[in-house]
Amino acid sequence: MTTDAIASSFAQYVTESPTAFHAAAVARDQLVAAGFTELSELDAWPTEAGAYVVVRDGAVIAWRLPESATATTPFRILGAHTDSPGFRIKPNPGVRTGGWEQLNVEVYGGALLSTWFDRDLRIAGRVVDADGAVRLVSTDAVARIPNLAIHLDRGVNDGKEIDRQRHTLPVVGIDAAFGGTDVLDWLRGRVGEAVSWDLFLADTQAPARIGIDGAFLASGRMDNLTSVHAGLRGIIEAPADGDHVPVFAAFDHEEIGSSTPSGAGGPFLEDVLGRVQEGLGATRSEAARAFRASWLLSSDAGHLVHPNQPEKHDPTNRPRPGAGPLLKISANQRYMTEAKGEAVWAAACDAAGVTWQPFVNVNTIPGGSTIGPIAATRLGIPTIDIGVGLLSMHSVRELVHVDDLAALHGAVAAFLAG
Repeated sequence: MTTDAIASSFAQYVTESPTAFHAAAVARDQLVAAGFTELSELDAWPTEAGAYVVVRDGAVIAWRLPESATATTPFRILGAHTDSPGFRIKPNPGVRTGGWEQLNVEVYGGALLSTWFDRDLRIAGRVVDADGAVRLVSTDAVARIPNLAIHLDRGVNDGKEIDRQRHTLPVVGIDAAFGGTDVLDWLRGRVGEAVSWDLFLADTQAPARIGIDGAFLASGRMDNLTSVHAGLRGIIEAPADGDHVPVFAAFDHEEIGSSTPSGAGGPFLEDVLGRVQEGLGATRSEAARAFRASWLLSSDAGHLVHPNQPEKHDPTNRPRPGAGPLLKISANQRYMTEAKGEAVWAAACDAAGVTWQPFVNVNTIPGGSTIGPIAATRLGIPTIDIGVGLLSMHSVRELVHVDDLAALHGAVAAFLAG
């Protein structure tokens, strides 16, 4: 795919994936359309060679099992996550203040809260019917978290603390007592006879190419759908007859610690790999040998040097836009990359014909972590942390250079191809 085609495909994927549940479902649908067989965790799985996909809530795992696979065949795994920081709707969501109908929400993850104000927001997520059937839903723009006018807070531009309860409740209508619609009644009307739901706020602004030469893509949920989309395309293009098992694993709940059944700290990937190895007749010893010969490429967005605050970045490792994806390194193992992993990553980038850049945190700022250390601790598989560089990470709208997006696709595909 060309750079423009990758940017367009990614923009469409983001638009169709306002929540982790949508991201997993859209990925599954694309994989099934590409010839993958969807499996249920409740059924026995086939043991013959083929391409398979399984979804657990907001997480999805896909793999290609070659004819030549044996009990000690290693895995090449691309790991990513489907969730992004934002707002989740609370139970009993109706709040009425000053004639307004509002929605009671809870902050999810480390959102850059100020960026969510004065945006046209939709409601999206999953609902569960009385018979247990799960449906995905998404509304049009219905909500807005309003800023306070500067006339009523003259010092707002000098810094303002955002109260997560009082200041972040979106307006959705007129107080029902004054002729408006009760928000709970409205929700029930939109989602049908659901008995429960997991619903979130999501931005409605479409991704857009910007910059004087169109070099940038502005979009929500780049952290971390950039990696999910690259892994999805990589596993679809991965060879079916290699000397390893290529795997694409996109987890949920990274932004809140990953310690859930569908998070990287949970058993999902371990369950899938274990069932694949069981189908190959692997003993415990053979399974352990396969894991030690495997690689996990943990792909999550990283930081480019901020042009207005360059002092927040390391003085000698300064990733710039358009110079390739990042290899993330941390002495304290917040990222798992070590020398052997760096060599594997460099080889993948060389095979793809793309450049890459080292990323480390400045010593005064610990920085974030990702699924790499969590999955590596659980599985014992050697792990490399990488990702595309962004500006405005955890904002409602982030920024990437389209060449970096394309380079990530190339490197991930080369890694999965071995």
